[in-house]
Amino acid sequence: MPKKRSNGKSGALARRYPCYLANRPIQPNTDLEVLDKYSGEVATRTAFVDAATVDRAIAAAFAAREAMAAFTPDRRRDVLEHCVRRFGERAEELALALCIEAGKPIRDARGEVTRLIDTFRIAAAEATRIGGETIELQISQRTRGYRGMVKRVPVGACSFITPFNFPLNLVAHKVAPAIAAGCPFVLKPAAKTPVGALIIGEVLAETDLPEGAFSILACSNEDAAALTEDERIALLSFTGGLVGWELKARAGRKKVTLELGGNAACIVDADPGLPLDDVVERLVFGAYYQSGQSCISVQHILAHRDVYDALRRKLKARVGKLVMGDPRDENTFIGPVIDEAAARRIEGWVEAARKAGARRLAGGPRQGNMLPATLMENVPPDCDLYRQEVFGPVACLQPFDDFDAALDTVNASDFGLQAGVFTARLDHAMRAWDRLEVGGVVVGDVPSFRVDNMPYGGVKQSGLGREGVKYAIEDMTEPRLLVIRDRPGT
Repeated sequence: MPKKRSNGKSGALARRYPCYLANRPIQPNTDLEVLDKYSGEVATRTAFVDAATVDRAIAAAFAAREAMAAFTPDRRRDVLEHCVRRFGERAEELALALCIEAGKPIRDARGEVTRLIDTFRIAAAEATRIGGETIELQISQRTRGYRGMVKRVPVGACSFITPFNFPLNLVAHKVAPAIAAGCPFVLKPAAKTPVGALIIGEVLAETDLPEGAFSILACSNEDAAALTEDERIALLSFTGGLVGWELKARAGRKKVTLELGGNAACIVDADPGLPLDDVVERLVFGAYYQSGQSCISVQHILAHRDVYDALRRKLKARVGKLVMGDPRDENTFIGPVIDEAAARRIEGWVEAARKAGARRLAGGPRQGNMLPATLMENVPPDCDLYRQEVFGPVACLQPFDDFDAALDTVNASDFGLQAGVFTARLDHAMRAWDRLEVGGVVVGDVPSFRVDNMPYGGVKQSGLGREGVKYAIEDMTEPRLLVIRDRPGT
């Protein structure tokens, strides 16, 4: 059973955080400064380890393979349920950590803590129902008397690399399925937002997971190279930018899953009865929640010309009212982006699009790493703002006349993560599902919708493989066949 202990915290960040090597906290230094993304001040410090420590973590995970495989499903479930309880007890502390280290508005931060808990709860349920199947092998006279069965077994040691924008839930989508599947792992969280992952490590350290089952290490990309290249690692799961394809090329024979983002589109079809006010609220949420720093943020809004003018007017008014400010303020909707370099890049893309003929309907000047919610109209397709992933509080609006042409426009993207479609026509909804080259189509809502048990991932530049606890477990396990021949004469 898990071992519970008090951590002495009451909702504020600690002065320093350790990393976790083979289940144990280590504090070789406090070299990594974690900034408050709103104030720019140092909020806390964490350990920052070297390549030798990463190697020790890989060795520990590799050595823990048999122990983790033998750690029974009910015990894996108990560990995950312990995490659910402890995350609930520490929910406000976790939300504050997100608010500070990621600049996430506090309401969004609390929502991410809820999703962290949901993901571990789903994994706890899945841990005891990883099944197999029987196979009928008696398909001809030659195979009479043979029986076949398949079970799923853990692949072995895994390495996980996670980004800054969801420091809790994107970690959860790797850690929780790994525990449910019986895979030891080494996790590298984003150096800009490591605190959430290290608090998860603190909770895992309270449990009776086998020694070496987990390591959580803040380190440089260079020192993390072995997480991609070391042959003792059986699976690499990476969430982040297009550098993921380079990691895949260096990964050798190991399995690789990639979630690399997108520039999601949402189609608003012609419909006289369309509840435009609801559509606008969902579009604003999808485009601007947590300052647009989501892989499935609404970047493109394609509206049928019959509803375009009304939608444009309502969107412009609603976006202009979004409150930008301190993410700790309950009224703040737009907080800072991750750093000033990102803000300058986004600002540059907006200005380049404007000079190329686009019109800014809402928005304003950058203030450090704060960017007002921005709505652009008729952005030329060759602009970075149109083609690339903005990853900031910017959406691009354009009209269309033909639904199939709108589908073609969406498919012209190099990305394909999720798409949204507002339509009252069943044939249009089904045609979108059939034709759109994406990992998921959301009808009646924005592409930013996600539930943590659904298959989530993309095609084209958006990656390969699927998250969602059950689907991640499938990647982290492999089928093992048993054939039994009946004794002759029986």
